[in-house]
Amino acid sequence: MELIHSLIDFILHIDDHLVEIVNDYQYWTYLILFLIIFVETGVVVMPFLPGDSLLFAAGMLAAQPNELNIGIMIILLLIAAISGDSLNYAIGKKFGMRITKFKLFGKQMVTDDQITKTHSFYEKYGSKTIVIARFVPIVRTLAPFVGGIGKMNYGTFITYNIIGALLWVIGITLAGYFLGNIPIIRDNFSKVVLIIIFVSIVPILFEVAKEKFTRKKEAS
Repeated sequence: MELIHSLIDFILHIDDHLVEIVNDYQYWTYLILFLIIFVETGVVVMPFLPGDSLLFAAGMLAAQPNELNIGIMIILLLIAAISGDSLNYAIGKKFGMRITKFKLFGKQMVTDDQITKTHSFYEKYGSKTIVIARFVPIVRTLAPFVGGIGKMNYGTFITYNIIGALLWVIGITLAGYFLGNIPIIRDNFSKVVLIIIFVSIVPILFEVAKEKFTRKKEAS
């Protein structure tokens, strides 16, 4: 339970934590950011790591004088996002559903329900799921894995992988870079993170509501 509280605190106050990381590790911060994005996109059992909020906060930090370089950061995070999805695809292709049985602290990290929802994304959006999923927490981590299980053509996968990474990393990082220093955003960062998370899960909420409506309609 303490781990969950710590993770929530890290996500909601990631701007403060990034400042601490920069102060403590200086240029090693680039590597830390790289690893977080790489693991969140590349390790199927780690869908709970921050993605959108981390990119936004990193952009905010890069806008500060004498802090991180926005160009270097974007290049490294693009490499992390693209290589992470590629690793996840390879894991899905190699190990399939066996990897979902992995447990951390006695809890299954990837549930059958999460896999089912990701499959529904593929049924609705096809290969474009790899792009759309970049902006949806949990689905972002599971989509390349499910693509690997389904043995999606790798040429198709890597194309959408790169397009999705470009839109996600550049879009959200630059949003933080240009908008993060607006006082109302900077002073209410935890609320901004919650808004980002809510907007990100709207597609899932819509699909769930649509599915329930369809079932009720069929039942009647």
